[in-house]
Amino acid sequence: MNSNVQLVKNILKFTFGLVPIVAGLDKFTNILTDWSQYLSEGFAGVLPFEPTTFMMIVGVIEIIAGGLVLTKTKIGAYVVSAWLVAIAVTLIFSWSYVDVAVRDLVMAIAAFSLAKLSEDNYNKANN
Repeated sequence: MNSNVQLVKNILKFTFGLVPIVAGLDKFTNILTDWSQYLSEGFAGVLPFEPTTFMMIVGVIEIIAGGLVLTKTKIGAYVVSAWLVAIAVTLIFSWSYVDVAVRDLVMAIAAFSLAKLSEDNYNKANN
């Protein structure tokens, strides 16, 4: 694989591996932000538990997704890409934090690109 392509792949791998882990861990501490603010009132109202509990569940999922990117990059990158699209769609439907939704869609495209780069690398290694 071209060294520039490998460099980009590694940067994306560590970005989409470590950032979800950090964000997931922060769901338990709220040091970076109060994550519950990103839930619409309507969605928070139908939860069978507190929004903070929901965000902790989200945090566990994000930690697992980040770990997947670091260990099984292709699969993990597809998971993170889909996760980011789901977050963006939720924010767009509630019409809150649309700027964050746009950012998440851009990040989803980058995660999808990592998955495709990893797929190409996998196919070359196995042919």
